[in-house]
Amino acid sequence: MSLLDDDTVSNSSDNTTFQEILHARFSRRTAMIGGLAAAATTFFAAGSVNALGAPAAAPAPTGRPGSGRTPLFSFTSIANDAGVMPTIAPEYQYDVLIPWWTRLDGGPDDFADHFEAAGLLKSASTIADEQTRRIGIGHDGMWYFGDERRGMLCINHEFGTNPHILRTTNPSSLDEVRIVQHAHGVSVVQIERTRSGWQVRNDRRNRRIHVNTPVTFSGPVAGSAPLQTPAANPPLGTLNNCANGYTPWGTYLTCEENFNGYFGRRSGGTNTEEQGRYGFSPGGFGYGWHLFDDRFDLSNAQYRNEENRFGWVVEIDPDRPNRPPVKRTALGRFKHEGATFVTGRGGRAVVYMGDDERFEYIYKFVSSGNWRSMQARGISPLDDGKLYVAKFNADGTGEWLELTRDNPALAARFATDAEMLTYTRIAGDLLGATKMDRPEWIAEGVDDEMFCTLTNNTRRSNPAGTPAGEVAANPLAPNPDGHIIRWVDADQHVGTTFVWDIFLISVDTEDGDGQMYGSPDGLWADSAGRVFIQTDGTQPVIELSGGVTVNANDQMLVADPVTEEVRRLLTGVRGCEVTGIAITPSQRVMFANLQHPGDGDPSLTSFPKPFDGTTIPRDATLVITRKDGGIVGS
Repeated sequence: MSLLDDDTVSNSSDNTTFQEILHARFSRRTAMIGGLAAAATTFFAAGSVNALGAPAAAPAPTGRPGSGRTPLFSFTSIANDAGVMPTIAPEYQYDVLIPWWTRLDGGPDDFADHFEAAGLLKSASTIADEQTRRIGIGHDGMWYFGDERRGMLCINHEFGTNPHILRTTNPSSLDEVRIVQHAHGVSVVQIERTRSGWQVRNDRRNRRIHVNTPVTFSGPVAGSAPLQTPAANPPLGTLNNCANGYTPWGTYLTCEENFNGYFGRRSGGTNTEEQGRYGFSPGGFGYGWHLFDDRFDLSNAQYRNEENRFGWVVEIDPDRPNRPPVKRTALGRFKHEGATFVTGRGGRAVVYMGDDERFEYIYKFVSSGNWRSMQARGISPLDDGKLYVAKFNADGTGEWLELTRDNPALAARFATDAEMLTYTRIAGDLLGATKMDRPEWIAEGVDDEMFCTLTNNTRRSNPAGTPAGEVAANPLAPNPDGHIIRWVDADQHVGTTFVWDIFLISVDTEDGDGQMYGSPDGLWADSAGRVFIQTDGTQPVIELSGGVTVNANDQMLVADPVTEEVRRLLTGVRGCEVTGIAITPSQRVMFANLQHPGDGDPSLTSFPKPFDGTTIPRDATLVITRKDGGIVGS
């Protein structure tokens, strides 16, 4: 998530904040050292296993202290850095792949012909059309579908500012708006390993999915009133694609996060209750789309409900370019940071999701049946099931509260299931879900453990009388550096209760130079249990030559979930976010992204080109390998 969007708070409910829960249960250091294993042991010994619906005998997770486990990593943890180019542990190396404006046909890089001279060298309309055949900007979540030599890479393009793309703050025409719109969305591109490194391979499946691409809806909200506009315009596009997920049947899940920021009001008016709960404002994030594109003008009555068409999880089949992206409405509508798929008991599809805004919630979807059986019957496992929102308790237990109109509180507010899912946030408010510190990426570890980054919350103040459950799970007030929680659901992901604990608190995670990182965001865990942490936000202050102090660059770290040791593998460049993780099946090649390097300012960095102070920096993917050919992260 971009730091541009950290000032928004849309949740004015009185629901419990996660921070209150932790203070009622643990001291900060006890929470860090104890870990989830100690909490689970306590609950199981206390006889809460039956209440949780877990098996009567709960075996200790493998790899816990005392099991004689092999250390998860041996690489050298590097120092924080504030350089103009990335730095990486000495055991590793990186190459650069698919920077913004890379041609999908694998042709030569002609970025300088369009964006590095004074102004645009082609007309705005031509540039906008050309961007639909080029890699977008704002590289974020992604996944790789392939083998060690060749495969399809699906990559999100979260955002790109007008000054970065247009070299001006405000668009002056619809053609200029289209340039920015077409830089957002998703790229689907085949890449292959050649003698000179990984490169784009021209393939019929290569394509861009952007704000004006035809899409379809499925699930309970499809065809319903909340998605209909008086203009009867066809559903188009996806935007602010942040984190992601993937399914075992080979499809990609891209998540629409800060969709509200692209809408505005051309001629005044006020928000409805629902628009207010999703943070719409007259000027949005300053893109100015609403001034030239009626779809994004909240004051245009002909496009009423257009905003409801965004905020969903979107499924894309990388191998079927003629199949339109599908917005899976059973997963709810909110600012989706990601959609982490796991297979639960009975083969059911389970998807964990965070709503990335301060004081928002964590959700879980469980399919109605075995996902293989559902597919065989022509039913998408992502269309039929139950959606839950999380409530954290101060004693280290938690509940998944079902969003259902069988609940009188929801039945009184929503006339239909479609309305309830369109305004998922309001349903979470009514159920009393726990207000979290910006829940972002969620990762599946070993032994059914789930991890979630809570990036930060500078507006948390822990007022007297705040419910205890919120304090426990969000332990700092204010929380400028963030933390990571973990939990285990009952009944192999499909139960309605869980046990939880704090995994890491960023301000307390130190190396020899003090605080190690801040604002955890991207997250992924490998099959051995290593937890990869990527950051997006303020990092520790370091001293440069001459006594000058600056904040370090964003970074990627690797953590051991048992010992809680953390090592720094990579640092980015000035002004960038380190985000997105994809891996080849052998785990010997990792793809990671540097988003908005220098925030588009060439005086900060020229990445991926050598620094010269004038070359416009470009979002790009790093291809990371160990020099000895070993597992990445080891």
